[in-house]
Amino acid sequence: MVFRAFGAADAEARGRRLMEIAKARRLVLLVGADAGLTARVGAHGVHLPERLAHRARPLKTAHPGWIVTAAAHSARAARRALACGADAVVVSTAFASRSPSAGAPLGSLRLAILARQAGGAVYALGGVTHKNARLLKDAGLAGLAAVDAFRT
Repeated sequence: MVFRAFGAADAEARGRRLMEIAKARRLVLLVGADAGLTARVGAHGVHLPERLAHRARPLKTAHPGWIVTAAAHSARAARRALACGADAVVVSTAFASRSPSAGAPLGSLRLAILARQAGGAVYALGGVTHKNARLLKDAGLAGLAAVDAFRT
């Protein structure tokens, strides 16, 4: 799960509640672009926007137990984030999505090519369902996990 608080006044309380849910369900909770909030709620790590991917290694150095992921919207951005120390990249938009921030969908073939070019762990985001997740597997994406976003 990625909690994107965006400076909400109740971010810490919501983050603590999400961490309780994550523990109970044995999920991983990452906080979007806020290392301080990540530490305060005891989350498993941080998810960085593409423009902040260069902060991955310093975050991992300061917090060795954290998982640090970064958004990527191209193979170049994915390679750069991984080279900067990100554990994985989250690539969007995989399939058509109703999310207001969704871009044009990549589809399984372009996503497969991007994942191979990235050279590391790649997660698909946007419009992924139990039905089209099969397309990712069928495209030869061994090790590619499919996830979709939801709002709290």
